[in-house]
Amino acid sequence: MTPTDLLRDAFGRVHESVQAVLDGLDAEQLRHRPGPDANPIGWLVWHLARVQDDHVADVAGHDQVYVDFVDRFDLPYDATAIGYGHSSAEVGAFAAPADLLADYEAAVHERTRGYLATVSDDDLDKVVDVHRDPPVTLGVRLVSVVNDDTQHVGQAAYVRGLLGL
Repeated sequence: MTPTDLLRDAFGRVHESVQAVLDGLDAEQLRHRPGPDANPIGWLVWHLARVQDDHVADVAGHDQVYVDFVDRFDLPYDATAIGYGHSSAEVGAFAAPADLLADYEAAVHERTRGYLATVSDDDLDKVVDVHRDPPVTLGVRLVSVVNDDTQHVGQAAYVRGLLGL
């Protein structure tokens, strides 16, 4: 198995987990906050998909998938928002149906898979961000996205469990 095979597998597991965590949830369940400032399932899934979409589009040099979804989401955020730094009030303003979240995440996943099919193992050593110390390679950036995604889908699964589902 190559490093890019591992990345494809990791992103595939994120996708499967997201689809499972969303399965059968209604609007109230998607917006449930187990604490006053806790992140609800819907926002967590939107955020993890937005981060993946944003970061992969950046390194791949293509438009984000979200440009085709932003109007459908109709959220009270700037169209470029990915959720990073959102206040509790902004998180609480999130509302979207499970099928839209699932469709968006699936589209992001397909775009990511398509991009990874073009990435060679040698490409993973290329520097993609010189503004960090040390500079960030493509491999490090993609692992960072997987790490962020797995943390957030795990949080969403935990909240789902608190709902007794």
